[in-house]
Amino acid sequence: MSNLNRRAFLKTSVLGAAGAFVANRLTGAEKITPVGREMQKGKVIKRQLGNTDIELPIVSYGVMEAKNPSLIKAAMETGFQHFDTAHVYQRGNNEKMLGKVLKEYPRKSFTIATKVPPEEKDRETGHLKSGTTKKAFLDKLDISLERLQMDYVDILYVHSISARQAALYEPILDALKTAKKQGKARYIGLSTHKNEPEVIQAAIDSGVYEVILTAYNFKQDHRDQMNKMIAKAADAGIGIVGMKSMAGGSLGKDADKPVDFKAALKWVLNNPNVHTTIPGIINFEHLRQNFSVMEHLELTPEEERFLSMASAEKGLYCNGCETCKAECRKNLPIPEMMRAYMYAYGYREMKKAKQVLQEHDIRDNPCSDCSICTARCVKGFDVPSKLADISRISKMPDDFLV
Repeated sequence: MSNLNRRAFLKTSVLGAAGAFVANRLTGAEKITPVGREMQKGKVIKRQLGNTDIELPIVSYGVMEAKNPSLIKAAMETGFQHFDTAHVYQRGNNEKMLGKVLKEYPRKSFTIATKVPPEEKDRETGHLKSGTTKKAFLDKLDISLERLQMDYVDILYVHSISARQAALYEPILDALKTAKKQGKARYIGLSTHKNEPEVIQAAIDSGVYEVILTAYNFKQDHRDQMNKMIAKAADAGIGIVGMKSMAGGSLGKDADKPVDFKAALKWVLNNPNVHTTIPGIINFEHLRQNFSVMEHLELTPEEERFLSMASAEKGLYCNGCETCKAECRKNLPIPEMMRAYMYAYGYREMKKAKQVLQEHDIRDNPCSDCSICTARCVKGFDVPSKLADISRISKMPDDFLV
């Protein structure tokens, strides 16, 4: 597939109405914008991160579950340049591990992003509560910088925004601008796992955010809308970083239906408006495979067949649309519980799943006293059985979880 065809690849939905995989191979004159340009240096494809001065390989390193310092060193030597962590990952130990390793390298030889959560969000609406303060946010940033043993991060995100109001909340916007003015962040942005089109539009409207880290994959039912909003943000000069590329990691609860991660990652990166991605890397085989995607984006026939087949499967990925929540008599945090289910059975990250349940105070099966479930899932998931299944993890001792 030529570079030109990759630029045209997602102008329309890649997965058509029949669920077949279709490459939109346009030829002839096409406007190639600076925001979407690709640069080949050696074997590694690089893209400019919006209007920033950062140029990155199309695959970066999601450090969230990584614990082996040698893996980070190997990534640096292999050619990875960008590392993504967060204030809350591994209760701060992720930032500490990363800082100890990267202090051995020249600061300008890599870029790093961290995500700082707002002080408190309303669980019902996703809105930030009025008690959220600029000071609390900046205090957390200082803690992150201390853990990282750095004076600044290249990208500072406000973590996990799911509503327009939260994206435009003035104390947080002020905190981000202050962090940049103080030299603690080169560029500022937000991350979003849910209601992404709404949040992306708010980020554009703000005139403040320079980078957006967004969930984006071939199993999103709203992928056509995502394509349009990502293009709109890129046209506005905002850098786009993709996450959740693996679409849940598996197409079923058992481990016998894994997502073809190279096919899924290539699908994301064949959209030229996605400037880099941050798949999680926890072993050396992941490192090798992810690096191989940096070299070319042409899908093999096997990868095309997988995407065609997988488009017809329910999979494990929850859109977070909250249709089910609105119909639930108990107003349960169903999308968050479904996300925990995905972590547990798609990615086999049981501790992460339990952490999500604890954050939403799920201690037992909340559906046990309901004779009839009123929550409807647009994907057709069996909501009560999945909630009963995942809620059991909340009672498991951490020592039994991985």
